[in-house]
Amino acid sequence: MNFTRWSARLPGTQRRIAARTDAGEAQSPSSANAVPAARGEFEQHGERRPEHEKGRRTAGQDAGPKGIPALEELSVRDVLGGLPALAALVYGPEHRVAYVNDAYVDAFGPREPGTPAAEGCPELVELGLMPLMDQVLRSGKPRTVKSRKVQAADTNAAVNASANGSAHGSATVARDGSYTVTCTPVETSGSGGVLIFAADVTDHAEAAERLRASERRLRETAVALQRSLLPQELEQPDDLRVAATYQPGGTDAAVGGDWYDVITLGAGRTALVIGDVMGRGVRAAAVMGQLRTAVRAYARLDLPPHEVLQLLDGLAAEIDASQIATCVYAVHDPNEGQLVYASAGHLPILVRAEDGTVARAADPTGPPLGTGGWIHTSGAIDLAPGSTAVLYTDGLVERRSEDIDEGVASLERALAGAKGSPQVVCDRLIRAMGVTAEHDDDVAVLVLQHPARTGQAAELFHNAALDLLGGIEAAPRARAFASGVLSSWRFPVELRDLGVLATSELVANSLQHGTPPMRLRLRRTDRRLIIEVTDGDDHLPLRRHAEPADEAGRGISIVATIASSWGSRRTPGGGKAVWCEFALPH
Repeated sequence: MNFTRWSARLPGTQRRIAARTDAGEAQSPSSANAVPAARGEFEQHGERRPEHEKGRRTAGQDAGPKGIPALEELSVRDVLGGLPALAALVYGPEHRVAYVNDAYVDAFGPREPGTPAAEGCPELVELGLMPLMDQVLRSGKPRTVKSRKVQAADTNAAVNASANGSAHGSATVARDGSYTVTCTPVETSGSGGVLIFAADVTDHAEAAERLRASERRLRETAVALQRSLLPQELEQPDDLRVAATYQPGGTDAAVGGDWYDVITLGAGRTALVIGDVMGRGVRAAAVMGQLRTAVRAYARLDLPPHEVLQLLDGLAAEIDASQIATCVYAVHDPNEGQLVYASAGHLPILVRAEDGTVARAADPTGPPLGTGGWIHTSGAIDLAPGSTAVLYTDGLVERRSEDIDEGVASLERALAGAKGSPQVVCDRLIRAMGVTAEHDDDVAVLVLQHPARTGQAAELFHNAALDLLGGIEAAPRARAFASGVLSSWRFPVELRDLGVLATSELVANSLQHGTPPMRLRLRRTDRRLIIEVTDGDDHLPLRRHAEPADEAGRGISIVATIASSWGSRRTPGGGKAVWCEFALPH
């Protein structure tokens, strides 16, 4: 750039010239910190003005009043000295200091003319300007860097050393500073120069950092809230192995409302749920927490999946009509080898068989929760031993560049090759789908496996069942059957006797209050003994307090007293199941 022409555009240049002219000031030589006057600088180094510029005055001169001096008569100090921005002029390949203005001295201390910038200007080194100035000299084009920071402590020692013996004395940088710096080439004869123009943006940078810190704190609060609302430790059913992964969106994305849960229902049955509250931020996380709490409460009623979603649908509209949520609620019964599920606008469950084939759960799928007016229904998908099922939110498969069905198809292909424990499968699916820390949406994945047990592990899991016919012989047959089965399973005598007593009471209750068909089922796992009696009547038993004179009404109370837990539920085909559990000694 031509420094003479550039200096005419500096703010206040002509105003100061006019003020000095009116006062009768004479132009004075530049100070010790200044390079020679602009005209002298360039003319002494033999710069020749082009023929077409000789005798020409600038537009500012032509427009100004009579008596304004030529711009060539202004010195560098006149132009740059009073600027509030920092300015320095260096020349040659070593970037030797020619001039620094008063604002520069105030910030970093005086600089000895002729000193290479790499030695005498540590602040320029810390700002990373040395390669930039080399580039400006080579290319002849200006370059700008934004909001570069200088540490005061790192420059003090060099400042004091460089100022030793100087008329300005020892200088100290008052605080750390941030600067936006423009390096502009200066046309000189012999060797080129660079004008360094630095604007102090410390206040702006600190305000931006405070804003970023505030946003980080808000995000951390929202993420902490959401994580606290998710299960801190997943329940691990006897017949399934379960793992889950939750990853919030990247730092530029607000936290969402993805959630999951695993709920043991008793009698070996397990409920699995995953959902996604639409929207972002703390509000979505709060709605998610309310829905998750409601699901756990409804699950204790041991209702079919579609009835649970029906209750959730009404609750979601009451919580916040503007918040729409999707959800899948599924129940696994080890005696059936299936996942019975209902979906409210959520993505389909995927099941990988032991041979690697992947099946996608079909309809029924209703609209999202909170829309109202829809009657949800339940469906079923096989979950045989050796199978792996995956429940997930849309953040795993949805991409702006492709249809969501393509994303689900990609997940199917990734699941087909994903082997290992549930946590390993979670991690592999996250990697295969390209989910990173900068992903723009929350991701929740729930993986469950129905392991195929062989050898010694298979000996810990057994089933036995007996169809009961009405009549006085049903109860003795049930007791004899239970005693023989529990003896063959090598249970201790005390546990065997308790199991026979519980069987007798449950069968007697079914004979008195139920209707055919009746069935007794015994099941053992590696952790518990389960006794269940089903019949055709759908009236659920209640535990009640029997008076001393009552001849009946103590059966359920006896079962509740001797067993670890008990419960009842309605069965899908009509009727009910009453069950109890005994924890096995370790």
